[in-house]
This record gives sequence, C-alpha cells and structure tokens, in this order.
Amino acid sequence: MESEPKDIIVLGAIKHGIKKFDKIQKMTEVDADELNSILEQLERRGLIRTEQKKGWFGTKVEITATEKGSKEVDERVHELQEKWNQMSVLYKSGDKEKLKEEMDSNKSILPTMMFFGVMDMMMFSMMFSMMAIPMSDYVSSENIPDTGDGAMDDGAMDDGAMDDGGFDFDIGF
Repeated sequence: MESEPKDIIVLGAIKHGIKKFDKIQKMTEVDADELNSILEQLERRGLIRTEQKKGWFGTKVEITATEKGSKEVDERVHELQEKWNQMSVLYKSGDKEKLKEEMDSNKSILPTMMFFGVMDMMMFSMMFSMMAIPMSDYVSSENIPDTGDGAMDDGAMDDGAMDDGGFDFDIGF
C-alpha cells in the first residue's frame, strides 16, 4: 500500500473495532478534516464501508473494514514486522552506521510501528543509546509512548481505559 502512514493507522483502528468517527479521531490523533479525507479515500478504494444505523438518539454512522481492508492491514503489519526485524538484527550486530542508515530510510514508518505494537520499545530506546542520538530526532515526543516499563503491547489498539468489565463496590468492611 503506497500511502501515508496515517492511512494505515486509521484503517488499523477501524479493523480493530473502532467504528465511530470521533473515537477514530481520538485514537489516531488525526484532525477532523484530514480524517474525513482519509476515510473518503479508504472508502473509494474499497477498504472500508460505512453503514447508517438508527438508534435512540437518531441516525449514527458506523465504519467497518472490508475483507480487502483487513488483509491490507495484515500485510502492512507483516511488512512493518520484517523491517523491525532487520533493525533488530543490525542493533544486535553492533553496526551503528548500518542501523542509522536503516532507521533513516524508515523514519516515516516508525510511528506506525509504535501504533501497531510491532517494535520492542526497550530495544528501540537502546538503539538510540548505542548510536548516541536523541530519539526525538526520529520520532516526535507526542508519538513516544510513556509505558513505564519500556515496552509497548496491544494497548495501542484500545482507548486507554483500564476496563476489566467488573464493578467497583465499597461495601464498608
């Protein structure tokens, strides 16, 4: 898919069950006009479909990924994983210059790797330490997750809420 990383991030959010415009916007941090444009493009390409549903408060629009869209996300995530694996091998070999070249050539997709949880954040930060350059030269600070433990998990695909589905009662004991 020859597109901006934002396109695949939006499609990935939809594939993982985010169906409403405002929630897609919140998760992907894409402004409304740009998101609208991306969604129109994805729909024209047959990667998503929209469906109007009637609810208690009027009509709402749900956005879902088509089978073609789901396959596209899977293929892109696989490509990202392969690129990450190449960077990991270069890091482990200790070849700073080749690693820097690889990171320079993949600079635009690093935020996408983070979004999909492809990279090991601990190793990613150690790569920058090895090359003695700041991470902010490659990834803007708002795209660097603050995970506390240095690793990113599939939490990128939820809305950040810690919902265990239970109730919290204080019964006074």
